[in-house]
Amino acid sequence: MSIPRILATTARVLNQVRHDHRTLALLLLVPALLVGLVAWIFTDTPVFGRIGPAMIALFPFIVMFMVTSIATLRERRSGTLERLLSLPLGKADFILGYALAFGLLAIVQTGIAVGFAVWVCGLEVAGSLGLLFAVAIADALLGTSLGLLASAFARSEFQVVQFMPAFVFPQVLLGGIFLPRGELPEVLEGIGDWLPLSHAIDALNAVARDDQDAGYIWLRIGFVAAWILAAIVVGSMTLRRRTA
Repeated sequence: MSIPRILATTARVLNQVRHDHRTLALLLLVPALLVGLVAWIFTDTPVFGRIGPAMIALFPFIVMFMVTSIATLRERRSGTLERLLSLPLGKADFILGYALAFGLLAIVQTGIAVGFAVWVCGLEVAGSLGLLFAVAIADALLGTSLGLLASAFARSEFQVVQFMPAFVFPQVLLGGIFLPRGELPEVLEGIGDWLPLSHAIDALNAVARDDQDAGYIWLRIGFVAAWILAAIVVGSMTLRRRTA
């Protein structure tokens, strides 16, 4: 693993995204616009105040998962990965370079989405806006890392979409968005408690309501960070040099 090679990979990915205006718009604008759509749907009701923090977790997570997994997969299908790995570039350099590139994009995306939700859509945040931002960044990075992991197993863009029911949908259904996890059947509640998106949603709700201390928030950020690290490590170990 080499820091210069990681940074070179990061710069290459960012340069590619910069020239792909549709992907850039999808990454940076769509999550904020979807949050705005939800706020518009529930205008003059208290619903957005209750589900707004969860939407900040949900939309960036899904978008980062899809874009990262498809972009990484295209590197393999185009032969770019094989050419890169024929050079002094290890799998860890490749994965970490991609993680850093999309992580930086996730930070910008999160700033836009959180700012739009709070200052345009009127989402009330009783707690620290900085903590809200930190949790939202961790959540977007979670989508990036799981996207990298999914790309290591997929052989086509269609298979990436097929992975969404396994990587994304269970977390959405069991994360407490539609029904508090405490009201779920005991088995489903237990599963939801181990899924990282659940902890991101819990932390965002806690910050918005200011009903928990900072330790509670950082513990959940740490849980999400452990998932991010594990996904990157496993993705690096399982990344194939060529697509069959």
